Amino acid sequence: MERTTLNISGMSCGHCVGRVTSALASIGGVEVEDVKIGSATIGYDPAATSPARIAEVVTAAGYDAQPAGQSA
Repeated sequence: MERTTLNISGMSCGHCVGRVTSALASIGGVEVEDVKIGSATIGYDPAATSPARIAEVVTAAGYDAQPAGQSA
C-alpha cells in the first residue's frame, strides 16, 4: 500500500465529509485513513488504482479534488 493526500475544495460540513468518505470507500484497492474538510488521506494499491483516478471519483461525487502537490 502507498499513501496519498488529496486536496479537496467544495467541502463545508460533516455531510460533505461523509459523501467523500463513501466515494473513496467505493474504489477497489483504497483504504480510507482520514477525511476532513479540505483533504483526505488514503492508502491505495497502485496495481488497482492511482491518485489521479481516486481524485476523479471524488470530483464525480461533486467536489474538486487534486492529489496534493498538483495544481488545477
